[in-house]
Amino acid sequence: MGYVKTAMLMAAMTALFMGIGYLLGGAGGAVIALVIAAGMNVFTWWNSDRMVLRMHNAQVVTHGDRTGLHALTSDLAANAGLPEPAVYLIDTPQPNAFATGRNPANAAVAVTTGLMQTLTREELAGVIAHELAHIRNHDTAIMTVTATFAGAISMLANFALFFGGSRERLGLVGTLAMMFLAPMAAALVQMAISRTREYAADKAGAEICGNPLWLASALEKIAMGAARIDNTVAERHPATAHMFIINPLHTHKRDKLFATHPATENRIAALRAMAPQGRGPLRAEDRFEAVQAGNIPKTARGKRGGPWA
Repeated sequence: MGYVKTAMLMAAMTALFMGIGYLLGGAGGAVIALVIAAGMNVFTWWNSDRMVLRMHNAQVVTHGDRTGLHALTSDLAANAGLPEPAVYLIDTPQPNAFATGRNPANAAVAVTTGLMQTLTREELAGVIAHELAHIRNHDTAIMTVTATFAGAISMLANFALFFGGSRERLGLVGTLAMMFLAPMAAALVQMAISRTREYAADKAGAEICGNPLWLASALEKIAMGAARIDNTVAERHPATAHMFIINPLHTHKRDKLFATHPATENRIAALRAMAPQGRGPLRAEDRFEAVQAGNIPKTARGKRGGPWA
């Protein structure tokens, strides 16, 4: 998806935001909604990394951690031609990862403890390379702003029953319809922004790490883990689901509204098609063992480092 189409989708979300403002408060409400939308864009542009990382209680991984997570990320960032991002760890058993930050110079990559325990080192490299591709493509800020809009639109729609003006314009049935349709519309726009970007990040990530099969194998394991292991923080904040490499939601029926990722089997097939025909297995000296549960990297709890330092 090109940036022109992304801009059009963001404009559609702004228009939807303004439309709900008009239904709630007439022309004045639309103007207020436009001002709020502009403020939200600026705020999330500068604070997207802090918001999401704090939301998921991510902790900074320090240089020289014993698993080599920070060094691996640094090496892959060099391969991608990117500045070294901050590295974070999220304490949840579900294997998953995401990237955030307003630009490559202010970016962070976050992985879960479940991911560290589940993947081999080459599979982990594939996942980190995928997230670095999102950073290089400037997806991270766009996706965070979209999540903020989706949450705000849902909030405005829920206010509809408490404003007499909206009932006068729509009636009770129309107001109820807006409560359900507006969040669905926001989720659809969010989905449209996310799905094609995942394919692009898969392709670029495979090029960054040098082997598409690493990422294909990782996606298969992450999908199996995410389907059976809860991510309680993500369930409380479903509008951030599209930021993860695999949709972390599965517990609640509402999660289907936030199915922002393409089918994992299609992504895996595309990655396997990238692999050179007849490519043999990795040499023994090039393979890595899975990280054990007692060998999780140390984090700097409470340290406000990383992209907002």
